[in-house]
Amino acid sequence: MALNISPVHRNLHTRVSFLYLEFEDWFVVLGLAAITNILGRWVDRQMFGIPMNVFLQYVVPVLSIPFLMLFKYGKPRGYLKDFLAWHTKPRIYCGLEPDSGMELDYFREEEELDANDYRTA
Repeated sequence: MALNISPVHRNLHTRVSFLYLEFEDWFVVLGLAAITNILGRWVDRQMFGIPMNVFLQYVVPVLSIPFLMLFKYGKPRGYLKDFLAWHTKPRIYCGLEPDSGMELDYFREEEELDANDYRTA
């Protein structure tokens, strides 16, 4: 009985992309299309002879594809997700601000130290 063999690709580090954009980037393009579709319904104007709702729904997401391709050129995998996370997270701008997650003090007062805590060489 012959053994059936099928090829298995083992390169798990291969970047999956379509038009040089990752899977997460296409969520951004589709989300932009949805948002511009909603916003375009309230605008009753024309741009370059095209109704604004059609322009916002189709042209803006299509133009965002080359912009994202240029923005991500030479960047590591998952850069857009990390970029958005970095800009949306709160940051501490002052080194004197107390840490809300710290429960224990770094230093103990001198009265609390025992004779056993002092070690001589």
